[in-house]
Amino acid sequence: MPAMNVATKIDVGDALRFDRVAITCVFGDPRDPRSWSGAPANLANALERLGVTVEAIRPRMSRLAKWGIAARDMLAGLGRPLSSEQILRGLRSRRRLAAQVAEAARSLGTRHVLHTGTFDLPAIDRASGVEHYLYCDHSWALAKAHHVHAGRYSDRALAAFEQAERDSLSGLSHVFTFGSYVRDNLIACYGLAPERVTAVGSGMGAIEPYDGPKSYGKPALLFVAKHLFQAKGGVLLLEAFELARHRRPDLTLTVVGDERSRAFVAGRLGITFHAHLPWNALQQLYRDATLLVQPMLNDPWGQVYLEAMASRTAVMGLNRNGLPELVDGGRHGFLIDRADPAALAEAIVSAVSDPQRLERMAATAQRHVLKNYSWSRVAERIAYSRSVA
Repeated sequence: MPAMNVATKIDVGDALRFDRVAITCVFGDPRDPRSWSGAPANLANALERLGVTVEAIRPRMSRLAKWGIAARDMLAGLGRPLSSEQILRGLRSRRRLAAQVAEAARSLGTRHVLHTGTFDLPAIDRASGVEHYLYCDHSWALAKAHHVHAGRYSDRALAAFEQAERDSLSGLSHVFTFGSYVRDNLIACYGLAPERVTAVGSGMGAIEPYDGPKSYGKPALLFVAKHLFQAKGGVLLLEAFELARHRRPDLTLTVVGDERSRAFVAGRLGITFHAHLPWNALQQLYRDATLLVQPMLNDPWGQVYLEAMASRTAVMGLNRNGLPELVDGGRHGFLIDRADPAALAEAIVSAVSDPQRLERMAATAQRHVLKNYSWSRVAERIAYSRSVA
């Protein structure tokens, strides 16, 4: 898949799509850089640099409200919830959150709302005079292909989630996607008009680019997941690492995760575990690593890949979702076709056996991300009226 060119120039004469907008985020405060990999906060800051006034809306539900909705969903035949995500995917939750957003927009007096996910989208809200936009990294049609729970959902639940997604997308003025593959899916699977969907890419987090000295001869692997250790491919990597270390006893692996992840790693040889690292310490780990191995089972994009590439660290992951686009089909990273420990172990051993190739790949990857992925570019493509699809 060819890389998306997110560096398209904006004409000087272009008019702003809006001069004031409210950004929503279901998974935290939109202005908090810790929410949703920092995407809402970074985007808000970039829009403000363009002169757009940005408000924040944080819809939320209490635990009691979630369990009440879960009970009604179970009575409707959607099954017992396997995660909080399952509750949010239902129509009842979406309607409740959408009502909060609509009320907040009226209170703020804003006519434009930019959602950073589909869970709080109203089906149709044109009568109120509010225009709704979406900035998303996936769709339900894409997510369910490799979802860890998809095989355990009932047919009725799958159908309900699909209908809720379609209803949520129906009333939007425009959709902006992280990747071109998401744009293509929204057009093909949900029937959105091509002129209403624009791939705008993403920027990077707080990790700064690194151009200092670096050795690729030491096979030091890195894995970073602040949550969802299994879904991010942590267990798959641990199994592959054990196989690879039989052939390369000098292999080391540094795992960054939350405290719940520590139990997966405890007692394994060659592995160092860190939890709750400050940014400067995490940044140094990126710089010290030879190869980021992040075989994420169903992550739609992966800021961690961009952060590693900016640090001149080669990346490896599964050939699915956003990674093929991020690494330009394999030019700037290693793509593994199967979520299989033996296949991943073979790829690791092959990669670290050629330090010169790692160094070349890391250098070109860094140039690639610095040229194509910045929050300023994303903000420009969202804020200006004649953005390129």
